[in-house]
Amino acid sequence: MRRGELRRSFLYRISPVYNYSMEMLEVLGKYAIKRTLGRGAMGTVYEGWDPAIARRVAIKMVKLPDHADPETEEALARFRREAQAAGRLHHPNIVGVFDYGETSDLAYIVMEYVDGPPLKALLDKQERFALTDAVRVMEGLLAGLQFSHERGVVHRDIKPANVMLTDDGQTKIADFGIARVESSSITQAGTLLGTPAYMSPEQFMGQVVDARTDIYSSGVLLYQLLTGERPFEGGMSAIMHKALNTDPPLPSQLSVTAPPSFDEVVRRAMAKRPEDRFPSAKAFAEAIRTAMARQAELRVAETEATLVSAPPPPGASATSAPPQRTIPADVSPPRAKIPRLAGGVALALLAMIGGGAWWLLQSSSRPPTSEATVSKPETQLGAEPAPAKSSDSGPSSPGAVLPPRTEEAQPSPNQQLAITGLDTLRRRITEWVSSRNCALLRGDLADNGVVALNGYAGDRSVEELRQGVTALVPPGQIEWRVDGMDQVFCPALNLLRPITPGFAATGGPRLDLQMAGGKTRLHDGENIRMRLVMPDFAGRLRVDYLAHDGSVQHLYPQLADPKMGIAADPPRTYRASEKIILDNPAWVIGEPYGMDMIIAVASSEPLFERPRPSNAEMADEYLHALQARLEQLRLRGDRLAGAAIAVEALPK
Repeated sequence: MRRGELRRSFLYRISPVYNYSMEMLEVLGKYAIKRTLGRGAMGTVYEGWDPAIARRVAIKMVKLPDHADPETEEALARFRREAQAAGRLHHPNIVGVFDYGETSDLAYIVMEYVDGPPLKALLDKQERFALTDAVRVMEGLLAGLQFSHERGVVHRDIKPANVMLTDDGQTKIADFGIARVESSSITQAGTLLGTPAYMSPEQFMGQVVDARTDIYSSGVLLYQLLTGERPFEGGMSAIMHKALNTDPPLPSQLSVTAPPSFDEVVRRAMAKRPEDRFPSAKAFAEAIRTAMARQAELRVAETEATLVSAPPPPGASATSAPPQRTIPADVSPPRAKIPRLAGGVALALLAMIGGGAWWLLQSSSRPPTSEATVSKPETQLGAEPAPAKSSDSGPSSPGAVLPPRTEEAQPSPNQQLAITGLDTLRRRITEWVSSRNCALLRGDLADNGVVALNGYAGDRSVEELRQGVTALVPPGQIEWRVDGMDQVFCPALNLLRPITPGFAATGGPRLDLQMAGGKTRLHDGENIRMRLVMPDFAGRLRVDYLAHDGSVQHLYPQLADPKMGIAADPPRTYRASEKIILDNPAWVIGEPYGMDMIIAVASSEPLFERPRPSNAEMADEYLHALQARLEQLRLRGDRLAGAAIAVEALPK
């Protein structure tokens, strides 16, 4: 059966059909098997589909041995225990277990599908976590462990591979394969189980363990998040000797970015004796929050001590707020009476990601301005001069412009010290912002210490993002232009981030994406017109409309659909820095109304060998394919650039 046939018929197939190699497995019971997610010592994990309630699932399978022996029986017992242990735990920070089954050939666990990577995948790439991100990961981990411990379940194998991160940044604990459940007599004293680098001293000694073993392993994980290294390295015997007899270097001694306020937290969590550790995961989390608050106080004090405000513009008082420039909205285009898009997908546009690239390009070539010129409206890149702001225009663009620089003499010693402090602060903000999940952020730090931060972040991340910025910069010095978006857009934000200029970016390819006329709120029946400027390389262009209902409409290139009144718009190669206007009569606003997003990708090579369907497809499937293709092109060294615009569709 071909995969296309499988997708059309799996709703009606409920009997087990599987191949003995497990590589050609298509259906298991009522679950359709879509693709392999990963393989490990305990089996293979697949992405599946539960047609009864229409949801994605993860299915972990182990092939049963041909004959019984003590080792394989113990492995199967662990597998069953994983289902039993996790099945009794229903918590946002624990991967849920929905079902368990066995056939004559295999056993399987049906679990919650986590649309995000394990923590190990990020650490293996040498990605460094900002302090706020490390704290967020640990708080989610410890909340899940507290819930688990209160119900008598000790995980016993906390490590990066068993900590999953969702696209919106939520932490989820996975793999309770060697968990100890109260009243269970399986593999307790005298058995060595776990992963050496994260095992507690009592695990190495084969003693009975309790919740404080998970506290120790979580302390090792915090150490790694703070420093990028594990506290003990080497072979099994070397790690065991160190865990039992030596203390690792303090995190602040190993990494300049690890705050000293966390040294005592890690030391206590990794104490040799269980009674010297935190008594609970909750107490561990409270100690982390206290250390974070202390670090925030130190950074605010450091910033106030090193930053010297730039002199105010002529005629302004020393305490007045710095002048701001905004990008005015253009007059909306004439309304056209044209057919709606196929599938009734809403098409509307709000708040520009491309604005960030615009002001960076403008400021890099603009000479110092006087106060008199600040009030004059700016001209958009690749657009006509804009008239006064229309009352029908949307919220201000996230591409906010920093206060202008004023002409001044050579910097004094105090001002030179301020510049050094600003460079350090800019680096810290850049490191932190670049590590955000479910966010597409940019901006810069002005010479007067004002931070302009703009872009998009998931609704659940906006407040945490604001708190993280204020931990680095006093609130009065922040120009905040970050719009909250529905979590459904997290995969799009994450895949665009590596190919979109970030905070304080001064180089790299930039794709400019704007709405014609600057109008970003469109009503039912209104037409969509976009303006783009290619980056500094020639290549192909792709533009897609992501709806908040989880569907995607391919705007360009587009196949012809005579029944829907859609004309073909075939792909072509654009010149470097070429200005483009995309205007298709079929692109009009319709239901469902709400906040959506348009994404654009420029590539030196075509993104897809075959055209995508002209009608809408599901966004998760399309974005997965797009992500895989982008990774291929990046590894080959092809050039890429991306941009996004949040959009809003409104009724008449």
